[in-house]
Amino acid sequence: MKSTACTLVGIPTEAGTTMRGCMMGPAALRTAGLAEALESLGHPVRDLGDVTPDRAADLPHPNPALHKLGEAVAWTRAIEAAAFAAVQDGGLPIFLGGDHLLAAGSVSGVARAAAVAGKPLFVLWLDAHPDFHDLDTTTSGHLHGTPVAYFTGQSGFAGAFPAPAAPVPLSNVCMMGIRSVDPAERARLDTLGATVHDMRAIDESGIAALLGPFLEAVAAAGGWLHVSFDVDFLDPAIAPAVGTTVPGGATFREAHLVMEMVHDSGLLRALDLVELNPFLDERGRTAHLMVDLAASLMGRRILDRRTRSAA
Repeated sequence: MKSTACTLVGIPTEAGTTMRGCMMGPAALRTAGLAEALESLGHPVRDLGDVTPDRAADLPHPNPALHKLGEAVAWTRAIEAAAFAAVQDGGLPIFLGGDHLLAAGSVSGVARAAAVAGKPLFVLWLDAHPDFHDLDTTTSGHLHGTPVAYFTGQSGFAGAFPAPAAPVPLSNVCMMGIRSVDPAERARLDTLGATVHDMRAIDESGIAALLGPFLEAVAAAGGWLHVSFDVDFLDPAIAPAVGTTVPGGATFREAHLVMEMVHDSGLLRALDLVELNPFLDERGRTAHLMVDLAASLMGRRILDRRTRSAA
């Protein structure tokens, strides 16, 4: 197996949500042995510590539902700069969240680096939600529901968020595991013709049949692949440590298959691990599962897995 230098970047943000706990996610992933798991597979690991944003400005907005807009903008600027620098520095950046707002910055920063390298960026969005609101359409006001709309350059962010330097074409985004979509998101996604594989499509066709063509398209374009993995992509029965539980998510084997297929493709250039809320976990169960999935993404095979004692 080819050795890949990995760079861990902690993003302890809760700016996209009002539920407390996600800021502990990076520490939980480190404690669960993410670096050790990667190193055991032959991948050198460098941990850059946690990103710290500049002081948040007070940003008024016509939508009174918005929470922590100034804080979210400050985090997005800081994460985008950190993501760009991590890619430019070489290796594969792994962004440890933190809520899914972080993808507004991580994907934008990786996309800017891809543009500098003359490569198109593709995003595999593993999530129960499409996160396709803008600042006007969100009714909850939780900005972790906006990153895909932001990094694909949709309207509704001007005057608050900086414009992405290299917007990712929506046609380069594949959403999988979707099972909770608000009306405004559905209308926009339908209009723009986004690739959305909900859980019914996965049930009917199988996850490999849906993921395979997307990976082939990335390879054919000579593109880079950014995987953005939200804990709620998984069924909450196996991953309880998330604030937005939606029943009917991906199974243990479906999730590992996705990771194994991405590894086999050789296309991965960046990874988000987000929405882990250790305050809601059961003895680190979800954190350990996320580490196991990251290990699959980086080359751990079925035959490498040790049987765990039930004692």
